[in-house]
Amino acid sequence: MTNADHEERPERPSEADGTAHLFRALGKQIKVLRERAGLSQKEFAAAVHCGEALISAMERGVRTPQPEFLELADPLLGADGVLIAAIEDVREAQKKSRTRHPEWYRGYASLEAQAVQLYVYTNQSVPGLLQTEAYAHAMFSQWKPLLSEETIEKRVADRLARQQIFDPWPSPTFSFILDESVLLRPIGGRAVHEEQLRKLLRIGRMRTVQLQVMPLDREEQPSLDGPFTLLTPKKQQQVAYMEIHTYPRLVTVPEEVRVLAVRYGILQSEALTPRDSLALIEKMLGEL
Repeated sequence: MTNADHEERPERPSEADGTAHLFRALGKQIKVLRERAGLSQKEFAAAVHCGEALISAMERGVRTPQPEFLELADPLLGADGVLIAAIEDVREAQKKSRTRHPEWYRGYASLEAQAVQLYVYTNQSVPGLLQTEAYAHAMFSQWKPLLSEETIEKRVADRLARQQIFDPWPSPTFSFILDESVLLRPIGGRAVHEEQLRKLLRIGRMRTVQLQVMPLDREEQPSLDGPFTLLTPKKQQQVAYMEIHTYPRLVTVPEEVRVLAVRYGILQSEALTPRDSLALIEKMLGEL
């Protein structure tokens, strides 16, 4: 069976053990409590020190409310201990929930969830960890052979769920190098493109994130072979991951990983500084 066949067939989601239902129900409760308290998503997000998009995702059941969030939100929403009472169930559900990624991706997804360092270079599209919901939906809608609407929604939810990696503290250390062509490609149309650029600015300003742009006018480009990721799981050696047309390769041979690490270092030196990279994205937004 090909990887394309795996994409067409809905994978077994975490709904099989009930955890997704729990998270969706909890998200609905948070929404009801927030609205009863007379708070907008933006106002609530400011009160709990997180992004408005995260509040929206939790209320829709796309992102899992972390125990620390529930402890903070309970008194703010006047929940009288209702959210705090759910913490143990949330922790248990997180242990039991099974990853919903395609079979060929699950090995990497497991390592990514354990990462203490994550370095990503891409010259094709915005990395999944940085994508907006609309951008991710546009990407999967263009998949060939075409995916069913159900599968697209599952893939989008899974991709957004991966972004919880930014939430814990202490957070992993992130480095992203995006080829300028990625920023020029208006996947999904102008509105989606603009929202995506704004999200890159938002994440690029995080203390744990270093975001750089590789300009198209550079004469030195050490990774024309394509995108790759360097990942260091907790208490493990660094590994590399690359994927071409959904055919994955996890590189664990130290010498091969070292070659890619050296390549990434050269990319960092040739790319714009993080400050200049954010300035370039701001300029692009101003020209839309």
